[in-house]
Amino acid sequence: MEDHLPPQRENAFGLPKKWLALYEDFVTKNAGAVSQIESSLRSLTYIVPARFKDAEIASESIHSGIQLLSLYHDSLLSRAVKNLPASVPRPPLTPHARYTKFWTQKSSAYKNIALMVTMIQYTELLWEMAARRKGQRIRWRVVVILEAIKAACRLLLLHLTKSRPIVSPPLPEREVDPAQLEDQENIFSPPPEPEAWTMPRTGLRLPSIPATDISNFLLTKVLTAEDIKPPAQLLHKVKGTGMIAEILWIVRPLVYAMAMQKWRNDKKSWRPWLIGFGLEYAARQLTKKDLSETIPGGLRGLTGLEKEELKRRAMSMGWWALRGAAYENVTRAWFTFVANKLKDKPLIGLLGGLIEDYQYLWDNYYFSSM
Repeated sequence: MEDHLPPQRENAFGLPKKWLALYEDFVTKNAGAVSQIESSLRSLTYIVPARFKDAEIASESIHSGIQLLSLYHDSLLSRAVKNLPASVPRPPLTPHARYTKFWTQKSSAYKNIALMVTMIQYTELLWEMAARRKGQRIRWRVVVILEAIKAACRLLLLHLTKSRPIVSPPLPEREVDPAQLEDQENIFSPPPEPEAWTMPRTGLRLPSIPATDISNFLLTKVLTAEDIKPPAQLLHKVKGTGMIAEILWIVRPLVYAMAMQKWRNDKKSWRPWLIGFGLEYAARQLTKKDLSETIPGGLRGLTGLEKEELKRRAMSMGWWALRGAAYENVTRAWFTFVANKLKDKPLIGLLGGLIEDYQYLWDNYYFSSM
């Protein structure tokens, strides 16, 4: 009889559907354990960047693989929560999750382009490591191509969102409570709450009011103005000066990579660094100027998501201390001094070794500080 059974179809991973279904079921039922394993493996790759020959390739391959696998797990968990019965309460979404989830559901083009950008970010250092083995010319060509693809994708996202600023990451982050998915019995058959009332038509249950601490309970149910805003309105559209600022911010890594390629034989030259830092600083100042002039209330009138993105971009400017001439002429010597001071000392000596390991990456790879 087995000869007459139809063969199991394989998926994009080359695995039978049954195997993939079992794996997906395992992930959704053991989300907490899977998350812990991901975090442990990711941490392991952080602390062993260059401890043996070709370790950077091995470590970055593992790290990139874990990141891509986590991306797949995110989609599984998101789908599992979406398929829960309407009577099961969902955890509240952050403004970032509301905004990115809205666009990924509204536009398949947005979802695919955002996915491409994210996958490139997860693997770009690995691509650079592989290209470096072919020589510096090939390495910089690969770096510029990757930055060009990311810039093109971000410009498309800017267009698809009708001139709204790019958020990072462009996809919803994992916001599922792993314990909620693990306890399948409680999810699909939630125990009745005391004094709760089930509405006959929709099946939804009204939560009971606790006997004590009623004020705190009511505060958790209060909606802010942003909670009731449509997701698309969590970011204001940019135009004029704001559009110029956003385009500058999008193309700045590409321009910087091209400058680094041009002056690749003079690592201590300040010209690429000044070009890249100048573009990012100009983009930030133009953005703040535009927001203060076009939004009622100025910078105080920004939504929570806009404040969060501005803060993230401001903090990311700190990476310029580890790039180009700033690193070669200033911070490199400081890191070397600190690493030497920590050597051969109990416990903190490990930190010195870790700094030395990462210095190898900062010395040799563009994407290690991007």
